[in-house]
Amino acid sequence: MAEVEDKLKDYEIKKEGEAEILLHKKNAVFYNPVQVHNRDMSIAVLRTFVAKRKEEHEALVDKRNTSLEKNKQSETSSQNREDASTGQQDEMDVVCEKELNKAEDQIDDLSKEATKPSWKVTRELKPPLVLEALAATGLRSLRYAREVEGLGKVVALDNDKASVEDCKRNIKFNGASAASKVEAYLVDSRIHMLMHPKEFDVVDLDPYGSPSIFLDSAVQAVADGGLLMCTATDMAVLCGTNGEVCYSKYGSFPTKGKYCHEMALRILLASIESHANRYKRYIVPVLSVFMDFYIRVFVRVFTSASEIKNTPLKLSYIYQCVGCDSFHLQCLARTVPKKNNGVKHAPAIGPVVPQECSNCGKKFNIGGPIWSAPIHDQDWVVSTLTGVKSMKDRYPAYDKITSVLTTVSEELHDIPLFFSLHNIAGTVKCTSPSLVMFRSAVLNAGYQISSTHVNPLGVKSDAPWDVIWDIMRCWVKNHPIKEQPRDSPGTAILLKSPKLEANFSRAVAALSKAQAKKIKRFLPNPERHWGPKVRAGRKITSKHISLLGPEAINGALNGGDCHKEGNGAAPDNTSPEPEGIKDVENEPSNKRQKTSDGEPASEP
Repeated sequence: MAEVEDKLKDYEIKKEGEAEILLHKKNAVFYNPVQVHNRDMSIAVLRTFVAKRKEEHEALVDKRNTSLEKNKQSETSSQNREDASTGQQDEMDVVCEKELNKAEDQIDDLSKEATKPSWKVTRELKPPLVLEALAATGLRSLRYAREVEGLGKVVALDNDKASVEDCKRNIKFNGASAASKVEAYLVDSRIHMLMHPKEFDVVDLDPYGSPSIFLDSAVQAVADGGLLMCTATDMAVLCGTNGEVCYSKYGSFPTKGKYCHEMALRILLASIESHANRYKRYIVPVLSVFMDFYIRVFVRVFTSASEIKNTPLKLSYIYQCVGCDSFHLQCLARTVPKKNNGVKHAPAIGPVVPQECSNCGKKFNIGGPIWSAPIHDQDWVVSTLTGVKSMKDRYPAYDKITSVLTTVSEELHDIPLFFSLHNIAGTVKCTSPSLVMFRSAVLNAGYQISSTHVNPLGVKSDAPWDVIWDIMRCWVKNHPIKEQPRDSPGTAILLKSPKLEANFSRAVAALSKAQAKKIKRFLPNPERHWGPKVRAGRKITSKHISLLGPEAINGALNGGDCHKEGNGAAPDNTSPEPEGIKDVENEPSNKRQKTSDGEPASEP
């Protein structure tokens, strides 16, 4: 016992969910406690996938068995008709023949019971095989193995020797049950996935940064109907700061707008679809979320040479006005009906916008292509949320993931992108109407409207921009503003008379069910400096103060080893920032606005 304690003196035990890992005090292997939200959401979706996969298999077996039974019955009836058409036989011979056939049938039935009918589909569903491509400490793989019932093997890969050693140590530390289900290998995950095409029912990609280099091999490794889970943390690239880099990695050019984080989701989905199409495969998104500082998508992968012809119908370019921030989508293709009731694909007719914005007269920027089809499956979202609520005690980040799933369940799933209420109010330089009043005006005009999980102030609606600006014109009439420069976008918008008379009286559906029940939908960060930690092995300097906090930085700069590799979490109780270390640009703002329903809100 003393020998074991001596070996563990250089380690600390980190417990998350039902898994425990040994983390070296020098933090040689990357560990980020912030990702508990990511891991909990993944476990919730994985549990839904296991249940859905079983239901689909049972439905397929029943369908096949029913079809084969009908075929056998039709064959039997046709055989009886042939027998009836034969000439008359001696009555005694017929009786003897019937008795003989009956005896043979009894023998056949006994034989069939022993060997099972060859026409009946009795193939058993194998437990899903899971691959984690970038395992690090192995915490995610261990949680999958210990917390998700019905899983088969979990294969954890990493190309870093120290990571694989730590992963194997943690597998052993979690006991025989974990050791029997989790396997760790030192290998380049891209090569391993290419060598095992369509073998894994679940593939999990959670890199530090961009997943672009893993997508081509990942879409080949997923089995038909399997689940691909993918994280991207390079938000500066996906959200428009480095458009040329985004195009080189994802094949899409981003535009700058308040919807940038949802656009990041749609860029990633379009990139995955592009990689899948090269191998006659396509994706079906079941859940796509922006959380904390990253995006996470869950898609199913299928194989169909005919279905990939519809991919251009799911992609669009975006026209973004540089003045009023209104946006318009241009689909890549359209369908044309044929004479034989079929359809053929043709180029889309465009452009969908004039040379200058009809609202403010400014020019348009063009971005894309992005995924413009639904990014969620509402049935999956509701099933996942129900499952999470039924197992509340098994999710360390229960509050966070339920708030995200609740808001996702309220979204208009077929409306791409959103606009910010405060942003359009800022365009015309007026005080913003409350969210309830604005939603009521849209609903009273006969259009749909919803919130978005990406931004507390974000609004999704099928109302055209002419209607949106008419509502704002009516609002400004009742709430006059100061005179603005004549060349400003807001002035050009307000000079036009509204064609719609907005009705701001409160509509019944202005508050969602979650808002009416006062369910929390947007939670603040649990602590200061909540965000991505420094990449493993990178030297810590004073510029990382916004990530780890001043206390951690001081300890590292003064020779402390508690955060030597930059992978530990910031202390819960951070001391006041010392004089001489100030980084205003990198310090996240602690100011939070309030939405109309009293929830804390912050612009992305």
